[in-house]
Amino acid sequence: MSTPPTPSPIPTPTPQASAASCTTPAGDRLQALVDARKALPGAMLPILHAIQEEFGWVPPEAVPMIASALNLSRAEVYGVLTFYHHFCTQPPGRHVVQVCRAESCQAMGGEGLEAYARATLGVDWHETTADGAVTLLPVYCLGNCACSPAVRVDDDVRGRITPARFDALLAGLRERDAERAGQEVAA
Repeated sequence: MSTPPTPSPIPTPTPQASAASCTTPAGDRLQALVDARKALPGAMLPILHAIQEEFGWVPPEAVPMIASALNLSRAEVYGVLTFYHHFCTQPPGRHVVQVCRAESCQAMGGEGLEAYARATLGVDWHETTADGAVTLLPVYCLGNCACSPAVRVDDDVRGRITPARFDALLAGLRERDAERAGQEVAA
């Protein structure tokens, strides 16, 4: 009786081979952020937070790196990434404006402020103005309820925002950008 032929082994890709290999400085930094946190309990969120903080967004090449490091599918990583509003999957503008959508702000005119912000900037939530200056994001409590409605412009929380105050905040951003551009030209 003859023995059946031995099937040739099917090459199994290694985790590193299946992940996007990034040999750029940004890719190296992404991999370092993933590697530094992959052993933590519930590592995906700490990894995503670290990447978001470092880059201002989560680049697409991070998804296969995270999936490989945590032995998850890319779909699982992408599902978590897109579930939480905090994480950005596109580069933000030079400034990030977050409008609070929590109950206190809504009770104090937040819905009108939201509509005004979207109309004034000409974008919807999670979009960036055509000039790349401002990304508009919703946020669900800035902890400034006593001064509703509130916004955060970059890292600065402001309260009792009216359309006129919103316009003043945007004008301040434009002035800062113009000053920086002037300084860069002079240098």
